[in-house]
Amino acid sequence: MSQPLDDAALDQVFRTARTYNGFLDKPVSEAQLHAIWDLMKMGPTSANQMPARLVWCVSEEAKEKLAACAGGTNPDKIRKAPVSVVIGMDLDFHEQLPWLFPHADAKSWFEGNEALREVSAMRNSTLQGAYFIIAARMVGLDTGPMSGFSNAAVDEAFFAGTRVRSNFISTLGYGDPATIFPRSPRPDFATFNRLD
Repeated sequence: MSQPLDDAALDQVFRTARTYNGFLDKPVSEAQLHAIWDLMKMGPTSANQMPARLVWCVSEEAKEKLAACAGGTNPDKIRKAPVSVVIGMDLDFHEQLPWLFPHADAKSWFEGNEALREVSAMRNSTLQGAYFIIAARMVGLDTGPMSGFSNAAVDEAFFAGTRVRSNFISTLGYGDPATIFPRSPRPDFATFNRLD
């Protein structure tokens, strides 16, 4: 049976964790990227769809290519981060279901239904993107998720000729505390919840 995590773990993952606009000049290893994936892949998705397809931009060339797709202050954030990540979604994720979900003929649920695949890919890749953020925090890294970019440009730059489309992007590294804003409001339970 699971036990509650201690306060230090809850702080690291949620309560004191922040979204960073810049990072310390400290490298992130490929082993850390694998560790993030090995945690985030364990998070639940509908029928184990796992539609997320990640591109880890570690080279200056890849980061520059991604920065060219972003707007506002995001290009500079992408260029300066140790790693930037594209969280994409495979609109043909159902092709992988025979081995990812062998308990039923789940592939047939989505064949010939593009609209259903798009909704499901978006929902479940977004879940996986959230798992990415949590997993990064669990291995001692910080993130800067963002949506200030052109999806069409990212898709052309990173997923041309495929059925993968971008969902969102994120920077990754050891967050620089000097780059965060004061925490925005976090409402109490009664504000956005109800018990029926």
